[in-house]
Amino acid sequence: MPYLDHAATAPLRPEALAAMLPFLERPAANASSQHAAGRAARAAVETAREQVAALVGADPAEVVFTSGGTEADNLAVKGAVLARPAGERHLVVSAVEHHAVLDAAEWTVQDAGATLATAPVDALGRVDVTALRDLLRPGVTALVAVMAANNEVGTGQPVAAAAEAAHAAGALLLCDAVQAAGTPGIDMAGTGIDLLALGAHKLGGPTGVGALVVRPGVPLRPLQHGGGQERGLRSGTLPVAALAGFGAAAAAAQADRATLPVRLAGLRERLLGGLSAAVPGLEVNGDPGGPGGLPGLLSVRLPGLRAEDLLLLLDRDGVACSAGSACSSGAATASHVLLAMGRTDTEARETLRFSLGPASTTGDVDAAVTAVARAATVLQPVGGAS
Repeated sequence: MPYLDHAATAPLRPEALAAMLPFLERPAANASSQHAAGRAARAAVETAREQVAALVGADPAEVVFTSGGTEADNLAVKGAVLARPAGERHLVVSAVEHHAVLDAAEWTVQDAGATLATAPVDALGRVDVTALRDLLRPGVTALVAVMAANNEVGTGQPVAAAAEAAHAAGALLLCDAVQAAGTPGIDMAGTGIDLLALGAHKLGGPTGVGALVVRPGVPLRPLQHGGGQERGLRSGTLPVAALAGFGAAAAAAQADRATLPVRLAGLRERLLGGLSAAVPGLEVNGDPGGPGGLPGLLSVRLPGLRAEDLLLLLDRDGVACSAGSACSSGAATASHVLLAMGRTDTEARETLRFSLGPASTTGDVDAAVTAVARAATVLQPVGGAS
């Protein structure tokens, strides 16, 4: 079955499974315990911390493990706002952030007295840094959120420029790198990022685990309390097996970083060529091939063809892709990312997202093209242009 939905979740890497198995097969041990089994668990956790840190150019001491990218974003947004006095709780977020950031920011408005401004993007989905800078309120803005690369259209974002603007106003910069981790250019130190959110399953690690990388000295209010794990920023017993898998996936992604993007970009271009020939008038959303973009992601609008209808037919043919972010695929509204880029509601609903990964092949791509061509032939006579 051609799996072209890696942006939703990536298959578990063999390296991650191999790292997890010893901790699933042996008796459970708490990494906070002082006995031999506990020390072995702690050693595995710290190895994972080092591997995750190395992937993003951070110090291991900066890595705070969480239950996933969503919790990491929530801890960053809410924690940074709550750490500021009541009169200094202003946020600026890009219009194309993941809902984990957008909804957390809305929570701070409703429950923490914050104010919120949204930075626009251009037609490719790239943040307008000049407009973002104009929205900043020096001494009042607590946090700016600009993701590394968009999870729906693959466009890379001007993170370093956003960080510079945020710091000039006395604000922190949060970068959601859940989708972009493992691609070249994610560098915690070199880009001025203060808070970096990661999720293991987008790298080929297990679900249910992620990290927030926190630069030293960044004020952050913890959201949950208990045993004081993770420097008191995220209490809770650590899932040793999952973290071992996370670390192994991060190490594998780092090893692939020089060659995999080139191969994925080639597969993406093959996919685009085939789809363009199969569907007249097909349009690409975003700029996945641009600076900092996601080389294996392709978002396309297929005029006159509703994505929900296409997905049913593609699934029948064994092709897995999506209509946008898997986190909101069941939503009744059109993609907020595509609408922010200037797409109409109808155009947004004519969009499919294909995303490739380490195991993707030319056979997968060609099978997807064949399936889309077949589905378009079935649907076009009854659907017509809309």
